[in-house]
Amino acid sequence: MREAAEALRLTPKDLQELGVCDRIIPEPQGGAHRDRQATIASVGEALVQMLNELRDLSGEKLRSDRRNKYLSLGSKGLAA
Repeated sequence: MREAAEALRLTPKDLQELGVCDRIIPEPQGGAHRDRQATIASVGEALVQMLNELRDLSGEKLRSDRRNKYLSLGSKGLAA
């Protein structure tokens, strides 16, 4: 499965470089399914951090940033 993700350029790093995702949340050793509590804690911490980053943005700025993000999807490429 890892090889397929790398071949298709669907790894977390690729998706972040393409602007599809905003942040990569690290998994516990062995994968998220092996330590659900650590996974839940990591996701919770990331959500709190991201919400704090967005807190001071006006609604207009947030909408504009999101709109620009989604309109630009596909405009960045990864060299093969």
